[in-house]
Amino acid sequence: MTIGRLLHRIGLQALHLQIASLGSIVLCIALWLRAKTVDQEERGNAERRALFVGLWPPMFWLIGESVRQNEDRSLLRGPRA
Repeated sequence: MTIGRLLHRIGLQALHLQIASLGSIVLCIALWLRAKTVDQEERGNAERRALFVGLWPPMFWLIGESVRQNEDRSLLRGPRA
């Protein structure tokens, strides 16, 4: 069983993951802006945190695409009897 199928079965929709993807972009930008306001000693760690969060959007988006494909498949099959 794939992750997309599992997430679809528990009720997660592609839209939820796409919103999480866009939210993580906003979070990355917020962390990066905050990194500019901290002391020089802490700035490296704060920038690394922002970069780490910046890796999340494509992951969430691609998992959302996998869930969307499962949504499309279930629509093609129709309701189960």
